[in-house]
Amino acid sequence: MDKEESRLIGIVDRFAGRKVAVWGDFILDEYLYGRTRRISREAPVLIISYERAEFSLGGAGNSVLNLEALGASPLPIGVVGQDESGRKIVDFLQGRSISTRWLIRSGAHQTPIKMRILAGEENTRKQQVLRIDKESAVPGNDRLERKLRAALVEASGRCAALLVSDYNYMTVLPEIYARILPLYRERKLPLTLDSRFRLVQFSGMTAATPNEPEVEDALKVGLGDNPAALAKAGAALLKRLRSPALLITRGSRGLALFEKRKAPFLLPVHGSTDIVDVTGAGDTVISVFTLALACGAGFKDAARLANIAGGIVVMKKGTATLTAQELKHAISS
Repeated sequence: MDKEESRLIGIVDRFAGRKVAVWGDFILDEYLYGRTRRISREAPVLIISYERAEFSLGGAGNSVLNLEALGASPLPIGVVGQDESGRKIVDFLQGRSISTRWLIRSGAHQTPIKMRILAGEENTRKQQVLRIDKESAVPGNDRLERKLRAALVEASGRCAALLVSDYNYMTVLPEIYARILPLYRERKLPLTLDSRFRLVQFSGMTAATPNEPEVEDALKVGLGDNPAALAKAGAALLKRLRSPALLITRGSRGLALFEKRKAPFLLPVHGSTDIVDVTGAGDTVISVFTLALACGAGFKDAARLANIAGGIVVMKKGTATLTAQELKHAISS
């Protein structure tokens, strides 16, 4: 085992029990499985015989599950509705002994649902044939904002890092972010951000982890497969965000880490480029990256670990997680 492998495994060994707060939009992922029968006479659509339903967590909840799978202790902060979907999210977390202390129930909010319908012939692997999104933004009101701010303040005294997962359902608000940012900086807690559509509305975090399309949208540029354009965009976004680091996920091309006054650090994709499923891979990357920073890792080692983790989960079907043991095995091999 060389020095880098030993160092990375040592970081992973410190994951166990590390507390990471996750502030963001909690979504219920619903999977409906069925068997395809025939084409309907009423319209050119499949008739599917229902078999079963499964539920999991999406949005910020997927980062929570990634952290838990790695042996960390996630602390969810967000809003769910006082509806059946909100109850399912709370029950799911409590069933895994994950604290729901800072998960606020609101009667004015409808919990977002992403329903995926998967179907196939009997004894064959089911394929996704349709996704239906039931979306609702968190209502803006002073009471909810005060509760979220109070939860974030309290969490700052209990966590080793804060992961912000913004899916644009308005749980994460710039005004709350601006109020709590100085506190996390004062306590020298890493603060990472993954924002689907509003990246440039937040600045000053330790690091953001956008993908290439999110970088293009934030800067209104095209990257293509142009290394020079990537380097220029990364430097421009790093400056605009006023952050010490920026980690850009590039799909089958790996990751690109940007730091102040340093050359870009490019990591090719770990493992095969024949990716099976990228669903949720960004949540895995930011979870491992944040957890590594919480354990005292530098940006490059945190990016190395995130890259390896991302390479593992994209070879799994659906929204997947990985364990610390899987990560250590991949480092060694």
